[in-house]
Amino acid sequence: MLAPNPFSPTSKLAIACSFENMPGATSPPVAGVKRKRVVDKSDRRSSKSKSKSRRQPSSGGGESDDDGSDDPQTEVLRLEAEVLESRKNYNNIAKLLQLAKDDDSEDEIAILAAVALCRIFTRLVVSGDMNKSKGMAQPEVLVVSWLRERYREYKDGLIAHFLNCKNVRKQATGLTLLMRSVKEESKQSNYSWKHTVLKQIIEAVLVSKEEGLRDEFAEKYFGKFDDIRYYTFKTIQNLLASDVAPTEKQRAASHSFALLLSLETVPTSKNDIQNYYTESEGKPPVPSLSVYKSQAQESWLSTLRAGITKEQRKTMLGVLSHQIAPWFPQPEMLMDFLTDSYNVGGATSLLALSGLYYLMAEKNLDYPSFYQKLYSLLDESILYSKHRSRFFRLLDTFMSSTHLPATLVASFIKRLSRLALYAPPAGVVVVIPWVYNMFQRHPACTFMMHREVRDPEWKQELEEEGMDDPFDMDEKDPLLTNAIESSVWELETLQHHYHPNVATLAKIIAEQFTKRSYSLEDFLDHSYTALLDIELDRDLKKDPEVEFEIPKRIFTAEDGLNPLGQLFNQVVEAR
Repeated sequence: MLAPNPFSPTSKLAIACSFENMPGATSPPVAGVKRKRVVDKSDRRSSKSKSKSRRQPSSGGGESDDDGSDDPQTEVLRLEAEVLESRKNYNNIAKLLQLAKDDDSEDEIAILAAVALCRIFTRLVVSGDMNKSKGMAQPEVLVVSWLRERYREYKDGLIAHFLNCKNVRKQATGLTLLMRSVKEESKQSNYSWKHTVLKQIIEAVLVSKEEGLRDEFAEKYFGKFDDIRYYTFKTIQNLLASDVAPTEKQRAASHSFALLLSLETVPTSKNDIQNYYTESEGKPPVPSLSVYKSQAQESWLSTLRAGITKEQRKTMLGVLSHQIAPWFPQPEMLMDFLTDSYNVGGATSLLALSGLYYLMAEKNLDYPSFYQKLYSLLDESILYSKHRSRFFRLLDTFMSSTHLPATLVASFIKRLSRLALYAPPAGVVVVIPWVYNMFQRHPACTFMMHREVRDPEWKQELEEEGMDDPFDMDEKDPLLTNAIESSVWELETLQHHYHPNVATLAKIIAEQFTKRSYSLEDFLDHSYTALLDIELDRDLKKDPEVEFEIPKRIFTAEDGLNPLGQLFNQVVEAR
């Protein structure tokens, strides 16, 4: 037979009487919580009678005087004080729960009630008043069961009415109060992760429609404490593998991506895993460094399987080699993701370069078509791309080996020299120093700068008829372009560039190679603005010549249109 509800209206009096005889009726104060002033019973009764008399309407039918006695905030504080004062006032907990869950009430009242309940339950947890023990009387067992049920209702209410609302302050307050309960529960001897509310907190953060809640959790807890981070890894895997609604899974994957991406440091030893939020005794929350990283790896893989956007892919590729791959005990599992990203083309391929090179250099993974793919990225847009500086840094690293075939190096030199003819000045000033450094590292390619024809007949034929460039710009394989048989006539052409800085820089190819190499960093950050500022700040030795005579005609001549006017007339008629 089910036991009757001890806090039903018919049994309040009996239970209230039993509270007075229970041991430990007054809970000890908790450190950091201000102790409430105990009010004498006679004074409290007199104050209640006064408040009742004030609330009675006047004989004239007017409203009662507003002296603050009906203030909801005062009512919340009074209910809390009575609960902490005597166990017979535990019924006030239900009233505070109703205020905290009431969506129609003001947010300030709900927040104040939730904070008051946090203080009440914290004292009950610390004092042990919510723990069952052997030999406990049946009325006390009913009271403990009721308190536990209210405690669960309180935490569920914080998740439902605080974390899932749109009020930023309520979200932050709910998260703080819930995490406070996790911390206090961890101090108990029977603490277990399986019975904690942390799982529901993390799930609420992951499926929330508000990014502010996620950022709050990442800044205060996920980014600081290893145990919270470790348990978040496990929750991400379970949530993304469960049968949740597609929209919720998409939001969870997006929030998971942002949380994982917020981790800027990677632990390298067991000593780096010591910052815990919980205070449980016994085994540490994080078993070992290898298990810690394995959970992080599985979280990333679960997030990638759930699907990421194009912009998220670019963001991930930009930090993969130094911020994500070190979390992976088996970084080779990222190989398929990187090769797929590399095959996308454009800026995505550029960003995938560093990750692939990291796996090739650090993990000895083989990617035979790497340089062929790299060569295919050299198109007309590469020198206009906003990732141009990043690409040339990586390209300089990839081509730094002196053991690369001269035929392959010559193809890169020739293709970039050809693209420089159509590039902006800021792109050309990067290509020329890079080509100079390649000639220094690979002397076998210097024939492209100075290939002298010794046969008199062939020399005369070249002077009269010229020759076709043997370089095949359309060939995809850098080993089959015949670039080594060609020359860098494009760089000589750039010596007559309209921009004086570019023209001067291009002349280094025609001079002796006395400089060992150029620092590419000195040329990567040039732009139209920077080049223009250099010209405007230049000290002029003499004033430039300007045209001071204003022409009388532009499109016409004495007898009609001049050639420019005729051309303009044809354009107008064609349109």
